[in-house]
Amino acid sequence: MIGQRTLLLEPREVPLGGVRAMSVLRTLPNRDIPTVGAWCFLDRFGPDEVRMRVDPHPHIGLQTVTWPLVGRIRHRDSEGNDVTLERGQLNLMTAGDGISHSEYSVGDDPIPLDALQLWVVLPDSARAGAAGFEQHTSLPSVTVPAETGANAAGTVVLGEFAGVRSPATVYTPIVGAEFALAPASRVVLPLDPAWEHAVVLIDGDLTVDDRMPAPDEMLYLGDSRSGVTLSTTTGARIFLLGGEPFEEDLVMWWNFAARTHDEIERAREDWESAEAAARFGRVVDHGEERIPAPELPHVTLKPRRRSI
Repeated sequence: MIGQRTLLLEPREVPLGGVRAMSVLRTLPNRDIPTVGAWCFLDRFGPDEVRMRVDPHPHIGLQTVTWPLVGRIRHRDSEGNDVTLERGQLNLMTAGDGISHSEYSVGDDPIPLDALQLWVVLPDSARAGAAGFEQHTSLPSVTVPAETGANAAGTVVLGEFAGVRSPATVYTPIVGAEFALAPASRVVLPLDPAWEHAVVLIDGDLTVDDRMPAPDEMLYLGDSRSGVTLSTTTGARIFLLGGEPFEEDLVMWWNFAARTHDEIERAREDWESAEAAARFGRVVDHGEERIPAPELPHVTLKPRRRSI
């Protein structure tokens, strides 16, 4: 057991540079907490007015979760999918042993864009499996009764919350859900005490266990909680992450989630080789444009460990 925690994790700005010409705020992985359940990565890109061009790039061993807040995003992948994503919809891509995709903002001009991009590490039972993609345009809603003020309205994006389950495919016990808290309200979100959880403030003001995270900060809650009390003065929008603690080794580098340095090195070599399409395919409606892999560090990559 991890026990109850109230640990504030601040995001760091990561310049993506190049043709993407944008920066993101990254909260996971954190030096002390590499995962929350099977959630292993969280970026927020925006709010900004940008022309996003993320050219074809590879993934292994994880699922990408794209949850737009503002704007429209075009997703194309090596499984032949070409779809547009907008607010209230979920893109879920399962990499398995290898997939590649691109993400562009819609249109040729800069547009208002704001979204959460999250990764879920796949367990051994699924990480070497087939790649896949799902878009869910209708997701289940949930209402959390308020102790004070109006009830909180939620959307279960991934996994299960309070008996309400998302239709998206998952491979570990997990939850990802967005909630809107009304001004001057106080609610208790029910939690599974066997799972660890974290709350990310998207916008507004929030108080949790006498802590007041700023927007984009994550409040890590640990496990052993049957609920968490959230209160707000002006209103808030939050994203809840949680799940059964992920106990398998996890080596992460660039866009790859694996178990060993050798697996990462092999995936990089495969992407950079002339036979890259044999493992990662070709992204629909793209030519030779692609994002090259960076150089590996001159040290052996080790599994990430929790330090709390």
